[in-house]
Amino acid sequence: MGALKYVVIGVVVVVVVVAIALVLLLPTLHRVPVQYVGSPSGYEAFVPNGQTINYNGHTDPVGDLILNNGSTIQDVVWDGQYAGTIIQNHNQIVQLNNQFVGQTDPFNNQPYVPLQDFYVIKGQVPIMNTTINGQTYYVIEANNINPADIAGFYTYQGWVTNFVEAMNTPGAIPERLPGNSPVYYWTNTTGTVAYETQIYQHYMLESAGGYVLVQSSEPIISYGAYANIPGTYLINYITPQQVYNSSS
Repeated sequence: MGALKYVVIGVVVVVVVVAIALVLLLPTLHRVPVQYVGSPSGYEAFVPNGQTINYNGHTDPVGDLILNNGSTIQDVVWDGQYAGTIIQNHNQIVQLNNQFVGQTDPFNNQPYVPLQDFYVIKGQVPIMNTTINGQTYYVIEANNINPADIAGFYTYQGWVTNFVEAMNTPGAIPERLPGNSPVYYWTNTTGTVAYETQIYQHYMLESAGGYVLVQSSEPIISYGAYANIPGTYLINYITPQQVYNSSS
């Protein structure tokens, strides 16, 4: 009986030790490490593609993440702060594109072009990969980003990568166009987008158009900015103070 007693006690001790070990191990097994991509001193941009996904019990936008070096990560989910705002902004852009693209700009007589919204993050972006319905996605942990480091913009859809590249190039200056700027009459995409961003701002109440990102050796990029994502560390891009003057 004494030997049996010691065997039982030994088994109980082993079970307890294994149970404790499992409790300590389980969180480690299920924890997915967060990675930081991009440059601490650079700018990255999330570009929604119109798709959404149910993640963590709520609806999140899906798109691409353009890094400061120009490379792109696809199948990216924006989860956390501003997710609903991004979906709303993107839906408005799509609706306005459907309404205006194909019509003619009254100032330069050129057809309007499709615009695209995108969301710039100053510094590195926290992401983790996860599997949803059998597909791998890269989830931006937006709640781990300082709100001051996030801002929303819109421009011609073919210029989004150029915009991010310009932000990461020293010497690019955001400026605003005066109401009588000759840029509006330029018979190119710059002139068209300059006026088109102003048209769109009247339908998107928390936005403003008529801005340009001026580069020393590259064409200027016309764009607009959202006020509903007021990243204070990017305020000079959201509300440029310097006026762009062009005589022709």
